[in-house]
Amino acid sequence: MKNLKFARSGAAVMCAVLAGSALCSAAPLTAQRRSAAAAGEVIYSTDFEDGDVSAFTNRGENDTTQLSASDEASVSGSTSLLAAGRSDTWNGPAFRLDDKCKPNTEYYVSANIKGRYYTSAIFSFQYTDSDGNVHYSNLVQNLSGSDWMSIENVKVSFTEDMTDVYVYFEGGQDDIFIDDFSVVEVPEVPIEDELPSLSALFSDSFKVGTALTPSDLSKKSFMALAAKHFNGSVTVGNEMKPDSVLNKDACQAYVEETGDDTNPQISFAAAKPVLEYCRKNNIPVRIHTLVWHSQTPDWFFKENYDPEGEWVSSDKMLLRMENYIKNYFELLTELYPDIDFYACDVVNEAWMEDGNPRQPGEQGSSGSAKSAWVQVFGDNSFIEYAFTYARKYAPEGCKLYYNDYNEYMDGKMNAIVEMATDLKEKGLIDGIGMQSHLDARQSLDASFPSVNAYNKALDTYSQLGLDIQVTELDATIPENSDDQYYDVQADYYKGIWDSIVAHKDYISAVIFWGITDDNSWRANQQPLLFDENFKAKPAFYAITDGLDVPPTTSTTQPPETSTQDTSDIMYGDANCDGAVDLSDAVLIMQYSANPDVYGLNKAEGISDQGIINADVTGGNDGVTNLDALSIQKLKLGLIDKLPE
Repeated sequence: MKNLKFARSGAAVMCAVLAGSALCSAAPLTAQRRSAAAAGEVIYSTDFEDGDVSAFTNRGENDTTQLSASDEASVSGSTSLLAAGRSDTWNGPAFRLDDKCKPNTEYYVSANIKGRYYTSAIFSFQYTDSDGNVHYSNLVQNLSGSDWMSIENVKVSFTEDMTDVYVYFEGGQDDIFIDDFSVVEVPEVPIEDELPSLSALFSDSFKVGTALTPSDLSKKSFMALAAKHFNGSVTVGNEMKPDSVLNKDACQAYVEETGDDTNPQISFAAAKPVLEYCRKNNIPVRIHTLVWHSQTPDWFFKENYDPEGEWVSSDKMLLRMENYIKNYFELLTELYPDIDFYACDVVNEAWMEDGNPRQPGEQGSSGSAKSAWVQVFGDNSFIEYAFTYARKYAPEGCKLYYNDYNEYMDGKMNAIVEMATDLKEKGLIDGIGMQSHLDARQSLDASFPSVNAYNKALDTYSQLGLDIQVTELDATIPENSDDQYYDVQADYYKGIWDSIVAHKDYISAVIFWGITDDNSWRANQQPLLFDENFKAKPAFYAITDGLDVPPTTSTTQPPETSTQDTSDIMYGDANCDGAVDLSDAVLIMQYSANPDVYGLNKAEGISDQGIINADVTGGNDGVTNLDALSIQKLKLGLIDKLPE
């Protein structure tokens, strides 16, 4: 479903959030964030009093914006940057990040903006991926008012695969003024390492995972939480959805070369950073998603992939759909043969709450609840074809799911059950994805859905004889309420979690849609287990307190090390290749999980010296996953040496 920081090709601007229809805004600026920004290294800062605007450009040759220093308006001093002569809404001043900032590092951007007559602006982000596709996302929308508007400590980052990385102001066509612009490196914050790992606590019941985007990989403390608590599974937030993988230019070039407009061309360049992270860390991946009304470009349904073309026939769309799914899976497994793509949301959100299909229509540049799939097929008959092709081409071991939100409402639930029963009889579906975007509200009596209603949905789907995965879990409280309703949220999470655990025999994975509140698509409603300072909230303790922490026992008795010459030890170098990196952490996890394959004297196993090198936690518990975690912490910069 929902968007985690929209990244997609094309000039149309959409909101960088986790739900296609929601408007995004910056998370509330707390005192902690203010002090953190003050403590960070200043990369660039200007109040334009020196008249220098050379660090800013317009957005390319078709952007008519003219930039200059102006004394017509200012917040501090007497001068600001003036962006005049804008002839389109996307025109505006842009600041390039990748020539001043480091990849895989997180930054705060702050500024003031004012329209000449009325402020109506958006603060956005742009980059080019390794295939040359340009991606855009809105970071802050609705900068509207009659005077100066501020953005403060908006987080941005990029990976080494991204080039031409910019932040920029757009929206409206009025002249705009910019003042007091700064870029500050986000200081690292230690996580609460003494907490038990959520993944480990429930590893015997189901996978516990999260959703990640490429920008998340630059957040050291954030990724430390991901590695500790959510390493059972990763869903790529946006970059494996149709609008990210369908390459319009390549599709049109293929048509021009061959005359065939039924063979869509695929690219995983946008998803590459996250997929590489999963590959290196041996983390299973949920594929999200193949067939969806949202975040699927309208040109995909038009003759010759022309946005202004006629809708294709259902027969042609079936050819297109099959080749799209075939090319998707074949390229994915060719590029990443060693990733466990264990689950795939084949169809997403095809039913309305009353149990009827969506209305036909275009998605458009700003998103819509209408479905181009229904536009072409007239109904939801495309669902069975999607599962048929997915079953034909999915990699071995990849289970196929139908995924939806409000999946606990009777009309939609009945439609899902009827559809899934039919698909199961035909051998086409393996499970149901319950998105589980929930709302704790201000009391358990007001929560939606109630714990009882959610439990009823679990009962219903369990009776299908299909697997269940909770795919996008979060639970909101009233907007901008600080910690007032944390206890309510904790009680609600406990009730929901107890229902999930009670159905663990039917559930194979629980995926949280994000990790920290400020990074959520519903940031103002604080829906997750960790706050913006990476601290566990009462909800975390509500679902973990009283549980036995899994013992950290070694699967093989380690060799005696008391007489070992420490000059031979390279702590962390489990594979004895002369370096300490994530491949050592992977070997340790493989060894701990499967000593019959990766134990001593095995072909791909760990050696006697590797056992000695790998024991880096300082305890007497042998080689365990805690040693792998220490190596990951070293690579993330959370500790500065081994042993820990």
